[in-house]
Amino acid sequence: MTTKLQQAGTIKAAFVMGRNVLPTLFSTEDRARLRGIVRLVRDQPVSDFSAPGALGELADTELLITGWGAPVIDGRVLDQLPRLRCIVHAAGTVKTFLTPEVYQRGIDVSSSASANAVPVAEFTFAAIVMGLKRARRFSEQLRTTGASRSTLGFPSIGTNGVTIGLIGASRVGRLVIGLLKNLDARVLVYDPYLDAVEASRLGVESVGLDQLCSLSDVVSVHAPDIAETRGLIGRRQLELMKDGTLVVNTARGALIDSAALTEELVSGRLDAYLDVTDPEPLPSGSPLHGLPNVVITPHIAGALGNEVHRLGSHAVTEVRRLSEGLPLAYPVLAADLARIA
Repeated sequence: MTTKLQQAGTIKAAFVMGRNVLPTLFSTEDRARLRGIVRLVRDQPVSDFSAPGALGELADTELLITGWGAPVIDGRVLDQLPRLRCIVHAAGTVKTFLTPEVYQRGIDVSSSASANAVPVAEFTFAAIVMGLKRARRFSEQLRTTGASRSTLGFPSIGTNGVTIGLIGASRVGRLVIGLLKNLDARVLVYDPYLDAVEASRLGVESVGLDQLCSLSDVVSVHAPDIAETRGLIGRRQLELMKDGTLVVNTARGALIDSAALTEELVSGRLDAYLDVTDPEPLPSGSPLHGLPNVVITPHIAGALGNEVHRLGSHAVTEVRRLSEGLPLAYPVLAADLARIA
């Protein structure tokens, strides 16, 4: 694919994404970098392939740079883009807008999911540290009683010597593993795709799900939301967790049995930092709101604010690789679609 683009000379490219998304994803500097690498067939993104003349303008396009709100790219669209060779997505998942025809026609795909994983991992690490410090419980204790650092009755407060279990050695999971090296902690991982050699390389222990839940002081979820993982942490797994175990979820709410988790949290036996819930958002009447052992945030772990331009920069770097005849650094392969978010 890169050879074909190189033979064509300067790569003809176009932005395809929702209205007003371009300046959110790409800084002024990164847009200038792109203009020095590719020939943009139009200045503004295409947000609707059915708009008059939209596909006609893209007929010679070899590269689509996509983002949030990109319209579906299916066989009908591809029939009118005969020279398309690559799609570089300046965001996370490509499953919302790419159809199997893209791969069937040999079009290469890349995404910036790795860039979006960075703030998620940072958020997770912060949640683990704050959660193990029982910051929410102490804060609520101070607010309601005026007591300063009175004992909470937990066997474990703090990060020293704890066991942290990660469900999923995904992009985020692996970044979290790297951050956890800053702690004096034992790290367990459950992932059916993680073999012993790779676990050793990462410096973690590969274990079964039940074993992870029973041994860990923290259980942090980093698996994709697919049919096989929904409800992965059920009532049995929650019951196996020790009193005071911290549950962190920055993946998807459906991976945990919501009713069973609610029961455990209302009882006060477990703590939780939940950036995602099921349903999302939680109804205003949910008993989880206001619990001293629960922190709920509105799906903010992924790129926000000044973190978003990292996605655009990631995409520009990928496009530069193409212009230099190099393979994609972050390809999304058809074989991987069934087990990624």
